[in-house]
Amino acid sequence: MNTYGRISAPRLATLLGSWRQGSRQGAAALAAAVELQVLDGHLPVGTQLPAERELAQALGVSRTLIGAALDRLRESGLVASRRGAGSWITPPGTSRGQETFFPRDGEDIDLVCAAPPAVPGITRAVDAARGALVEQLGHTGYGERGLLVLRERIAQRYTERGLPTSPAQIMITNGAHHAFGLTVRMLANPGDRVLVDQPTYPNALEAIRGAHALPVPVALDAEGWDFAGIEAALRQAAPRLAYLIVDFHNPTGLLMDDEGRERLAALLTKARTPVVIDETLVELDFGDEPAPKPFDAGEWSILVGSASKSHWGGLRLGWIRASEEVLSRLSSSRFGLDLGSPVFEQLVLAELLADPEPLRRRREDVRRQRDALAQAVRTHCPEWTFRLPGGGFWLWCKLPAPMSTGLAVAAASHGVQLAPGSRFAAHGGLERRLRLPFSQPPEVLDEAVRRISLAAAAVRGSARPVT
Repeated sequence: MNTYGRISAPRLATLLGSWRQGSRQGAAALAAAVELQVLDGHLPVGTQLPAERELAQALGVSRTLIGAALDRLRESGLVASRRGAGSWITPPGTSRGQETFFPRDGEDIDLVCAAPPAVPGITRAVDAARGALVEQLGHTGYGERGLLVLRERIAQRYTERGLPTSPAQIMITNGAHHAFGLTVRMLANPGDRVLVDQPTYPNALEAIRGAHALPVPVALDAEGWDFAGIEAALRQAAPRLAYLIVDFHNPTGLLMDDEGRERLAALLTKARTPVVIDETLVELDFGDEPAPKPFDAGEWSILVGSASKSHWGGLRLGWIRASEEVLSRLSSSRFGLDLGSPVFEQLVLAELLADPEPLRRRREDVRRQRDALAQAVRTHCPEWTFRLPGGGFWLWCKLPAPMSTGLAVAAASHGVQLAPGSRFAAHGGLERRLRLPFSQPPEVLDEAVRRISLAAAAVRGSARPVT
């Protein structure tokens, strides 16, 4: 159960805007304005509302009007209240009195899943997609490549980033992980080796093992990629495939520059090794420095992307950018797994990609959460060190002792779910490392790190020898 924190009265007043619009039905108009913000994603389920007095002052209305509006929202099941605890947003249609999403003290905070809620504005995209759906109803709804309108918009984004791309070079998938799974299925046979970063995305390691292939790790250092190590692994292990993350790397947050991309592309081309470049985080660039161009090793590169971090994981959509020849082979391989991605969700994503505002808001929110998490770590865990990333979704913290697994176990008893460093390694280790995602609101992140600091103190205390 996630808590999205408390929204301040001034912030809520700003969101509501000109909600009265000359109406004499003040309470009804205010309730309708709050409902619109919930449906549009600006007030996630679990958000605690300001006290009536604070909100009345911020809006310049009476507490009687605020109380009447809250009564309407409670009757509709959109708001729940408890004496002494205030009011909070509940799912539309929740029966009156149901308190499933009340943000209670002591509930678990999930820092394993590094995924945000839907971007504000997604309901507008859903409404627009509903109109566009009419044109699709006369077709079968199947298509292994995906809808043309979505492929066009993804191709346009690549072209704008400096990699000319046509819709024929795009395949829509059920997420980036699905895209990687398709590629492994097509290119790697049981016993083949797959070059990976160390550390790397845990689910990619599981996909490699699921194909009965063997991950071959090359360690990243504090400055980034070990190109000499990659060259040696390509020569000595002869991997059938490589899987790398060069944009706000998971979990280190590192970003490979243009010079590094050119060097890596040359190494892979020379070795004739196909590479999957995971671009799941590429859109979460905070603009601290000029964005590098997309990785390009010609026919040897397969780029996979996703809407899960940039817009919403609930869409379950990703894509592959590759040569037409590679996509033709992937299409044949795909028939053994599925027959295409859902049409309506593709229409929704196409609408979202046509509007830059949701992504702009996402970047602002995530950057604010990054800064809040960094401050929380500095405050509650001052012995920990980390590099502040210019994008992405996590801090890769260096711990003062090899305690990552023990800390994850201890943190669970303090109500925080953590992934130990060993999960990001091909063969274990990384006990001095911990990934902390900043995909939660600032108040939740501060509370999570406060709890983690208590768990860390307990772990380190238990590790001290008895004197």
